[in-house]
Amino acid sequence: MTPNRRPRRVAATGRVVAGCSAALLLSCAVPAAAAVQAPGRAAPPRPGGAVSVAAGEQKLPGMPPVPGPRAGQADCVPASAVRARKQDWARRRLDLDKIRAYGTGDGVTVAVIDTGVATRAAGLTGRVTAGDGADRDCPGHGTFVAGLVAGAAGGSPDLGGVAPRAEVLGLRGTDDLGRPDAARIASAVRAAASAGADVITVSLALPQRDADLSAAVAAARRAGAVVVAAATPDPPAVAVDRAPSRRYWPASEPGVLSVVDMLPSGDRPDGALPTPDADLAAPGTGVVSGGPRGQGSYLGSGPSLAAAFVAGTAAVVRGAHPRASADEVVRRLLSTAYPADVPQLDTYAAVTGIPDPAARSPQSRGPGPVRLRDTAVADRATRRATWLALGGAAGVVAVAWAAFALPRARARRWRPAGQD
Repeated sequence: MTPNRRPRRVAATGRVVAGCSAALLLSCAVPAAAAVQAPGRAAPPRPGGAVSVAAGEQKLPGMPPVPGPRAGQADCVPASAVRARKQDWARRRLDLDKIRAYGTGDGVTVAVIDTGVATRAAGLTGRVTAGDGADRDCPGHGTFVAGLVAGAAGGSPDLGGVAPRAEVLGLRGTDDLGRPDAARIASAVRAAASAGADVITVSLALPQRDADLSAAVAAARRAGAVVVAAATPDPPAVAVDRAPSRRYWPASEPGVLSVVDMLPSGDRPDGALPTPDADLAAPGTGVVSGGPRGQGSYLGSGPSLAAAFVAGTAAVVRGAHPRASADEVVRRLLSTAYPADVPQLDTYAAVTGIPDPAARSPQSRGPGPVRLRDTAVADRATRRATWLALGGAAGVVAVAWAAFALPRARARRWRPAGQD
């Protein structure tokens, strides 16, 4: 997280998917977490395992968000009996079909710190190693996130993760019911670093800073891991009054890529918790992935899902550029992002582009990844050229007028005044 920067709002860019009907959620860029309202705007998230989410002619069950630290009893997410029939807007926006030719995350390990990851989940079988007890994912959120990071590609539609050949290390930062805990998150970060994880994504966001967690994140950074975290908690299941802008941890730790969710328009969703600083924005509404049981699909929303897309991109970058350090990977992600108040993740450019060596790094934390050239000299030259062009044009007009008017005047025996 970048300290001492003014509050920012995710802005729209030129790559907004347009011309979509509100009835075609999975085939175009209309986000929704519960139901479609006005075109181009999302309804306030109302997630819940028992709530069906409208998706054009298809309905998918909602993946519940990670509950807060003081949440009460929660039921395990039931298996979904419905498979998505269309690719969601998020995968289209990130050009995942195109980057397969440049990298798949092969040989890269991504640690997912969440509610656990089911080792036999559809699309992840054979590539998940779970920490102590983390293979039991009752809430289902961690498995959903792991699918976005590294779910198997292929099929029709292709709902694979960003890095479909990456290995996943599933770690739990919550209790069995999905309630986050600072001590568990710190332990999971240390376990990920000890296991040599190349990328660590933390879906959880705590309202207070914890010294042990801060030390664990710093150690993971020194070990060479790219650390990504949700900038805020996922939106609450019940609508609340707008909360004041604040920072959350571990996203606010130095060197951590802090990620917020965005709509297809580039704005943050209605009901999203505000935060004054974020490094990247990525798709985080109307996102499709799988769960810990069955072959069906779910629809989810929240910054934790946006962080998963960034973590998957970091995995593809590390696989495609194995000599790049963690700081170089972060610099590539930041310098190739779409320019906006909060730069927007460009997965294809991050993998294939040339990073700006002057872009801010986790140490420098400058004002942004986009450099603007000093154009003062060029502007002065342009102004001079403009005046010269205008003067030359005026001269040409005068000569042409004289060539046309004087012969006609002489033919009419025109003489200057006073020569009568």
